[in-house]
Amino acid sequence: MEKSIQDLSNSGDVLFLVLGAVMIFAMHAGFAFLELGTVRRKNQVNALVKIMSDWSVSTVMYFLVGFTVAYGITFMRPASELMELRGFDLVHFFFLLTFAACIPAIISGGIAERAKFWPQVIAGAIFVALVYPAFESFIWGRNSGGYFQGWLTSSFGMGFHDYAGSVVVHSMGGWLALPAVLILGPRLGRYGHAGKSYPIPVSSIPFLSLGSWILAVGWFGFNVMSAQSFTGISGLVAVNSLMAMVGGVLAALVMGRNDPGFVHNGALAGLIAICAGSDVVHPISAFVIGGIGAGIFVKGFTIEQEKLKIDDVLGVWPLHGVTGTWGGIAAGIFGSEALGGMGGVSFASQLAGSLAAVAVALTCGFLVYYTLNKTVGIRLTEEQEMRGADLSVHSIEAYPEDSVHVGHV
Repeated sequence: MEKSIQDLSNSGDVLFLVLGAVMIFAMHAGFAFLELGTVRRKNQVNALVKIMSDWSVSTVMYFLVGFTVAYGITFMRPASELMELRGFDLVHFFFLLTFAACIPAIISGGIAERAKFWPQVIAGAIFVALVYPAFESFIWGRNSGGYFQGWLTSSFGMGFHDYAGSVVVHSMGGWLALPAVLILGPRLGRYGHAGKSYPIPVSSIPFLSLGSWILAVGWFGFNVMSAQSFTGISGLVAVNSLMAMVGGVLAALVMGRNDPGFVHNGALAGLIAICAGSDVVHPISAFVIGGIGAGIFVKGFTIEQEKLKIDDVLGVWPLHGVTGTWGGIAAGIFGSEALGGMGGVSFASQLAGSLAAVAVALTCGFLVYYTLNKTVGIRLTEEQEMRGADLSVHSIEAYPEDSVHVGHV
């Protein structure tokens, strides 16, 4: 009887992780459509192929290298051994892969419309195999009980807390993207003489909004399933995710003056901001955290594009990078018992951990993209960019029928 109960428990945990993994896997369609709707029609095929290709390469690299770096577990064993605990390690890999694969998906939006295809595939492979899992290991993985967390605990009373990846996933992705965006430079025609701004319109608000909705729905797998077992599931995480999302939407609605791009990205900003502290803050605090996160994105995107002249197509640096950093810090503020939180967090540790991710991402991002740029180059030629990545890279347009003359039918 006891064995049967344990088997049922193991099977339940495996099913729990599978459902969470599938929900987050579906979010990658959201990344694809968010980019698809934001770029011009001549680059829509490229957006779709990049996300699917990056997912596939990420799967291979995380399976062979990244998961071992992060957790010390290898799958180079007989299948009979992999089936221990109903194959929990395997689905644990699948679940955490969906997080790791977000890194190249995030970067893709920042470098859209002028980046070469294969160099970015290589960059994504490096990040998922080595850079991301190395940092992951210190926060969630085999080194989480080691020097970094130990130093934070001894110095500030608590280690760094990131329940679902505001910092480990989103901040890392956004700050890794920044060096690529800067090295690539702006798209042709984005800025004129004396830095005059010429905004490039998005291609499809419906596709952009569809991407946002897919991401928002899948995010409940991202956050809630981060419990990684039935016994750890938390209704607080679910409602906090909801409240942060709507806080982000409403803040972006007001601050962005009804702009649909800001509204739909505001939902994502709220969800990014709440990941770290979703298990420790009060729902009202989650609403505030999400609202501030959206405000950071709206103002940050405007400053980035118009003041700093950084052509980050989807605004991934302010959305994922800066807002993710805010999420890590916010957990240390609103997670305190004094503000109705669960406690067990330290503001100093949250600040230190959040800034550590920024330092690691900027350093590694610069090294990888600088090296690729100096060796194989990372930007399309001017002619290829003018023609569009769809025809230049994939030899087909998003709507091939439109280019067929009636006389050829």
